Formats: sequence, structure tokens, C-alpha cells
Amino acid sequence: MNEDTLPPLREVIARHGLGAKKALGQNFLFDLNLTRRIARAAGPLEGITVIEVGPGPGGLTRALLMEGATHVIAIERDDRALAALAEISAAYPGRLTVIPGDALETDYAKLAAGRPTRIVANLPYNIATPLLVGWLGGDHWPPFYESLTLMFQKEVAERIVAKPGGKDFGRLSVLCQYRASTKKLFDVNRSAFTPPPKVTSSIVQLVPRPKPEPECRLGVLERVTAAAFGQRRKMLRASLKSLLPEPEALLNELAINPELRAEQLPVEAFARLAQRIGG
Repeated sequence: MNEDTLPPLREVIARHGLGAKKALGQNFLFDLNLTRRIARAAGPLEGITVIEVGPGPGGLTRALLMEGATHVIAIERDDRALAALAEISAAYPGRLTVIPGDALETDYAKLAAGRPTRIVANLPYNIATPLLVGWLGGDHWPPFYESLTLMFQKEVAERIVAKPGGKDFGRLSVLCQYRASTKKLFDVNRSAFTPPPKVTSSIVQLVPRPKPEPECRLGVLERVTAAAFGQRRKMLRASLKSLLPEPEALLNELAINPELRAEQLPVEAFARLAQRIGG
């Protein structure tokens, strides 16, 4: 592995006047041991292109390069961070590409260009869920990436990995687990960040399922979960009436108890419902 010869991150931030901006959902990680642990969690990175969103001053960027990523593509909206990222690029010639721009408007498959790619990021909190839904959405599956190793607020992470039967299980759980295997790797204490966020964070890994079963259209699955969880205190025979005039007949046909509530239904059952409704 490479040893980093760049100055400490605190020094870089002070020199470039890079105070974290709340409007951009920024919280910086200074601890290189922690950022390297996150990079290692993404698996061996030799031969891999890593896409990173919101690198800021580059703490995780440096860790990814130190841990052997062949190429890191970093998307950064904050122009103030570009000079600091340019210094990292100079220290790792040909291995870091910085793209100034909005992560929500980026064509990620085009960036990957068919190369083995993983997405690893300490996501800005204010766009974390829309980004994840975008990476899991779309009609082309399996996707362009091998895995997603991402940091979220702990409460979002718990929803991503939640199993049926608990209060955390919801629409995001179904979407994530239908298309990927999900695992929470470890928590990150708020004191690890500057400035410290109000909540604990967690690292989650999602690995795409080659062929989600049973096969259904994602748009229909989203409509089914929206109806079911939109009135989660009601039984399915009532909550699904916004989608079907007589849901009880279909539920019985699929051997799904109409008296269950949405949070009690396994992901596979939601997919079977979507399959039948959407063809």
C-alpha cells in the first residue's frame, strides 16, 4: 500500500479556508485510520475504479488511493475544495480525476465506462437517500458498479438493512433489499467529524443481486410500497385500496394474509404483488 506524504488534513483545511458548509451537508473526517478502514471495507481496490461523491478536502480520497485504488473519480460541488484535491492529484499522478459538478446530475455509468467500478463515499447527508435511490433505480440491471460502500446517518442505515417486523422496515428497505444484499458494517461516532453532526453515522455496503427475484418492474414495486407504507398502521386489505379496488382477492390468491400490515410483509411478497399488478 502507498504511504501518504501529503500534509495533515487539518493543515490543508486551514490553508485553503475550507470550513464545512451546512448548506452542502458537509462534515469532514480527519482521522486517516478511520478513512482507511472505510476504504478497506470496500474490498481490495487494485484494478478498481472508485467513484467518490463529495470528497471535500480529500480525507477519504487519500485513503482510497493509499489502499490501492487504480483510479478515483471524485465529484465535488464545492469549488473551494478543488485546490486541495488538485494537490492530492499531483501526489498520485494519473490516479485521481476531479469532476466539479452536482452529484445528482451526474451520469455515473458513463464515468465508469465499462471498467470494474465501486462507489465509496461519505455522502453529504442532504442528498444521500436520493443518490442511493438513483443508483438502485433504472431499468438496466445488473448496474455498472460492483458494490456501494456508503456512509449515512445511522437512522437511514438502519432502514436500509431493516428486516420485516420492525419499525425501521419501510419503502427504502424493500427497494434496497430487492435489488441488493445489504449489510451494516460499523458505526462512526459523531466526534470523528468536524464539525460533529448531531447524530451517529454508519457505513453500509450494498452488493447488487445479479437477477432480483421474483422479477417485477421497479416503478410498480415503488407504487405498491408507497400505498402499503403510506398507511402503515392499516392492514394490507385497506392500505392497498388506493392501488386496487379489491386488494383482498389478489392477496388471498398470492397466499398473503390480508390482515398483515406493510411492515410484516417480506420483500419477496412485495415483489410478487408488483409482478402481478404490473405484469
